[in-house]
Amino acid sequence: MSPCPVQTAIGIVGGKWKAGILFRLQRGPMRLSQLGREMPWISERVLIRQLKDLVEVGVVQRHDYRTLPPRVDYALTPYGRTLEPILQAIGTWGQGHIDAGRPVLRD
Repeated sequence: MSPCPVQTAIGIVGGKWKAGILFRLQRGPMRLSQLGREMPWISERVLIRQLKDLVEVGVVQRHDYRTLPPRVDYALTPYGRTLEPILQAIGTWGQGHIDAGRPVLRD
């Protein structure tokens, strides 16, 4: 039996934080601290774990500049950029949901 493509996609970009991280990285490379400021509800430890997962599947790249003090940033890979239309569509749908005054689920 072959894997379900929808479950595969949701497994990669789903979960509590990954879609939000990817949505923000569409604007360009970001440092961990920048992502943390934009997503203050996620702990640094969890953010690092989510970024590692996204790097592992090839949708985000980690660039270590090998400087002192350390400088590292994260960006979408060319493969990760193929998610942009999907992220934009989800964002548009979500904004319409918010604008309509519908309930927003919180974890």
